[in-house]
Amino acid sequence: MTFRRTFALALMFPCVFAVGTKLSAQAASQPASNVIIDSDGAVQIHSYTVPLSSFLSPEAKTYVTDHMRDMQNPELLTQDQGVPRFMKRYIERDEAIFAVDRKEAFLGGVHTYTYAPRSGISERNKARVLINLHGGGFTGCWPGCAELESIPISALMKIKVITVDYREGPDNKFPAASEDVASVYRELLKIYKPQDVGIYGCSAGGMLTAMSLAWFQTHGLPTPGAVGIYCASAGAFGGDATYIAFPFGEGRMPPAHPPAQSQLGYFSGTDRNDPLVSPMNSPETIAKFPPTLLITGTRDFAMSGTIHTDTELSKRGVKTELHVWDGLFHGFFYNAEVPESRDAFQVMINFFDRNLGTK
Repeated sequence: MTFRRTFALALMFPCVFAVGTKLSAQAASQPASNVIIDSDGAVQIHSYTVPLSSFLSPEAKTYVTDHMRDMQNPELLTQDQGVPRFMKRYIERDEAIFAVDRKEAFLGGVHTYTYAPRSGISERNKARVLINLHGGGFTGCWPGCAELESIPISALMKIKVITVDYREGPDNKFPAASEDVASVYRELLKIYKPQDVGIYGCSAGGMLTAMSLAWFQTHGLPTPGAVGIYCASAGAFGGDATYIAFPFGEGRMPPAHPPAQSQLGYFSGTDRNDPLVSPMNSPETIAKFPPTLLITGTRDFAMSGTIHTDTELSKRGVKTELHVWDGLFHGFFYNAEVPESRDAFQVMINFFDRNLGTK
């Protein structure tokens, strides 16, 4: 397990904070009496100003500030044909920066996009392929999230990336998405060896990556060579980050209670203890995971789940890498112009390059 950055001071406080960008002398000198400990251990801090992380690049500091402001604007969160409006500029940048071709196809009856670098797939990667499972809360962001998760990796790694337009809620219910991923994977196994296939995704796509591994196990499909679970966990929501990260990373107040998976329409009616829904509930299932890369930021509301996933996988002997970027939020690498995003891409590329094609 490798840590990419140090953890922020914020991890110490499971409570609600006021967000700011400058730590005033007054806030720094506040007496300890301003901290109230409830009988159940909950912590209340009535006023606290938190600056941006000192470890961030200048570009990332601007990016985090802009992102929090964007998240407070409902108009920018609206999706136009599967692309949240705040993401449009990121996709336009990717199209300008990265030279890739996109082809539409149906694999195993499932709608997909295939990305390939215009300069050609590298000799090392001709027998390899990556499957991307896009984010979007199982309710949308196709093709917005799919583009941002696939274009940079295809161009920089010089590899074919196939992103899956899996069925989502509320019109579709579990296990529709797992079935779609399995159909695409089964089709690719006619061409590629399982150890040469990598699967990765962010947020809902990271959850679906873990769920797909459990689905493969119960449906007789071989384990892929390596996977990436980004900004997500292999189980349910929860932990300190659920409360800490919303004001820090999204500029919004956190929910009163961690949301249950069943609150996502796609999972309505499911059993949270079912390992096909939450693989973390089955030690036997996660013990069979391939090498797994986990990526998050200290202002990511899924950070606690990501860290917990790494802990549970490591306990079962799974080869894992955990990389945590200080001061960055959920899905931070969607902006390819930020140096920290490029660092994250390189971590992803190096991980798959080391682990694909090995037993």
